[in-house]
Amino acid sequence: MKKIAFFTPLKVICVVCLFLFTKSMYSQLSNSNNFGKKMQYGGGVGLNFGSGFTDISLSPSAIYNINPYFAMGASAQFGYIKARNNYETYTYGGSLIALANPIPQIQLSAELEQLRFNTEYRTFTGNLASDNFWNTALYLGAGYRANHVTIGVRYDVLHDDNKSIYSEAFMPFVRVYF
Repeated sequence: MKKIAFFTPLKVICVVCLFLFTKSMYSQLSNSNNFGKKMQYGGGVGLNFGSGFTDISLSPSAIYNINPYFAMGASAQFGYIKARNNYETYTYGGSLIALANPIPQIQLSAELEQLRFNTEYRTFTGNLASDNFWNTALYLGAGYRANHVTIGVRYDVLHDDNKSIYSEAFMPFVRVYF
């Protein structure tokens, strides 16, 4: 059973985000319409069904564009996976993301993700077993951006073949913000 404490760099990122958002919110006192214009919303929905397999995920997110080159935001994540007569998993958690656009077509990203996994297994003898733990990932990514859509790949620098949830450290992504 894995147990990962609340990751210390996440605390540092939270303080930095608080500072940045506090400054931008203070400046909104003189121009309240500016904050809403700099917000973008997006997220993802995943549905996967197969013979005795179900995977449903939902991840709403929002970012604040600090300027044309940098944005920061957060995402919530919820998921459900069931393999008939094998296991059932509920996931929930969130992530903080920082985006950099050195040129309009290129987007670089850093994302700190903290997810809770609650799994119930059905053993060969028919008994139930459970495994509940937190998983932390730090993704560094790059992608091609066209208007509101970015397609790219990200790499989990904390990936450990023996402990990580995902089998690979590299993961493709599609990001959409409106």
